[in-house]
Amino acid sequence: MASFNRVILVGNLTRDIELRYIPSGQAVSDVTIAVNDRRKTANGDWVEEPCFVDVTLWGRNAEVASEYLSKGSPVLIEGRLKLDRWETDGQKRSKLRVICEKMQMLGGRSGSGGSPPSSGSSRQHTAEYESSYGSGEHEQRDAGARDAQPTGGGAGYEDPNIPF
Repeated sequence: MASFNRVILVGNLTRDIELRYIPSGQAVSDVTIAVNDRRKTANGDWVEEPCFVDVTLWGRNAEVASEYLSKGSPVLIEGRLKLDRWETDGQKRSKLRVICEKMQMLGGRSGSGGSPPSSGSSRQHTAEYESSYGSGEHEQRDAGARDAQPTGGGAGYEDPNIPF
């Protein structure tokens, strides 16, 4: 019988990331993300139920997360489930966690953390877009010198030489 162990979660970090290194030199970080579930009760009221999920980040994922993410940062995690089992004082214990294989930072950039975009904006900024165009006005350059083509509404959108 075949088996499949894959988890995809989108949520917010519950605390700042603490990066540590194991004796072999590999980076590791244990984080918790809050994934909210919104449902309607029997009397018609909406209620949000948070689910807290423990996630282990390894290697470059752990280093990048500790550098750019902080408490409240939205993040997408893809990985696999792992059941940890141990015994404490004669009691058997277990804990289900996610081992992160891919991580995607979500939301816009503000300062060092990736805070969620403003409530009225559905745009997602990339580091390349912000470093090339910024949020203010920029000088007009020819189309060949651009790092990226604007996708709409931003500076340079009215350029008639866009090849599409």
